[in-house]
Amino acid sequence: MAEDLDKDAAPAPRPRGGFFAKIKRGLFMTHTEILEKLGTAVKQGLGFDESVLESLEEALLSADVGADTASALADAVRARTGGAERKDLPALRTILLEEIEKLIAAAPKPPARIETPLFVTFLVGVNGSGKTTTTAKLAAREKAAGRSVLLAAADTFRAGAIEQLQTWADRLSLPLVRHREGADPSAVLFDALSAAKARGVASLLVDTAGRLHTKKNLMEELAKMRRIAGREVPGAPHATLLVLDATTGINGLEQARRFVEAAGATGVVLTKLDGSARGGIVLAIYRELKLPVLFVGVGESVDDLVPFDPAEYARALLGDDASN
Repeated sequence: MAEDLDKDAAPAPRPRGGFFAKIKRGLFMTHTEILEKLGTAVKQGLGFDESVLESLEEALLSADVGADTASALADAVRARTGGAERKDLPALRTILLEEIEKLIAAAPKPPARIETPLFVTFLVGVNGSGKTTTTAKLAAREKAAGRSVLLAAADTFRAGAIEQLQTWADRLSLPLVRHREGADPSAVLFDALSAAKARGVASLLVDTAGRLHTKKNLMEELAKMRRIAGREVPGAPHATLLVLDATTGINGLEQARRFVEAAGATGVVLTKLDGSARGGIVLAIYRELKLPVLFVGVGESVDDLVPFDPAEYARALLGDDASN
């Protein structure tokens, strides 16, 4: 899916629409709060004193950036403000925006899609993150790209998960491998891999059971599934996407850290960024986990999963222009 990201994420011509318009609505309260706090602290003509920089760090913390990342950004801004020609809010916003863009640019880029007859993608995350719906939305993107797709309902624990994915499969006219509720997820995966190989399917998307990152036995089950996938298809799973609910804020960072360790997550899909999410967790994911955000969910329809655009995100987080 990363090759599609490169194609689809090209910056749109201004005036902005699509990705920018949707995430700007979702992050409106965040950038308003950040700029209001800074505007109160900045005394035009008196320079950027330590109280302004402390207000900056507090504003970043309130946006769910996380303590370490907020401190690092504040230090980077502090190192630049002494020689700033202008000492007003727009100048401070510009410096902060540039430092956020540097932070994102320093992180690894999304990996290129591996050329393989069967590309296997695991969707992992905690219950309630939107994982099953995201699986379906990614399947729709794969189908639109001209690839044959098979879905695997390996979330056999959550009541209704199999039927939810079946409904999506029917809506998208895609085949689904499923077992009964409570069945062994690894058995579902094995059957799905066998079916995908037999049918010559190009893309297999596996909806795994939602699990708390603190539950060792469930994490071990996920590791078992990874071993089965690798045994049946060389290099599989080729992508393991961690689905995070943006409204969980900085708590999602610890979830992400555990899934990187146990599940080998290669990228993040951030859901519910159009709602009450503060959105700063994106910066913590990039800086602390060195993990790229590949897609963001900005609504309920099948088309409301869009490739992540780091530059547009940074501008939405701080408002579209210096006058905001």
